[in-house]
Amino acid sequence: MDERLGRFTDEADAFAQCKAAGYTARKFDFPADDNEFHWHDFDSLTFITAGKLTIFDVESGESRTCGAGTKIVGRKGVVHREQTSGFSAIIGFAEDPKTLSQPINKPLPVTV
Repeated sequence: MDERLGRFTDEADAFAQCKAAGYTARKFDFPADDNEFHWHDFDSLTFITAGKLTIFDVESGESRTCGAGTKIVGRKGVVHREQTSGFSAIIGFAEDPKTLSQPINKPLPVTV
């Protein structure tokens, strides 16, 4: 998972990195959450600006707690879950956020 983690200096740097990557950046405030394993059908860059977010990666079995200044490179199709008491972030989307399919957190297939 470490290859998907990086750093940034401030909000201006986060927006600049999104622009350089051709991503559309938006600011978000997320409430406390402890969600189920899921995946996304888009690539993203998440820049934690306040609070902490713990990410659990099912493939590697690793978890990482990310605080302010952490950049997370999200790849579509990676199964993971998040736990937080609340955090703020700038998220860069590889696609126009208006065109993303819903729900954003895609549930895992049910096996019978």
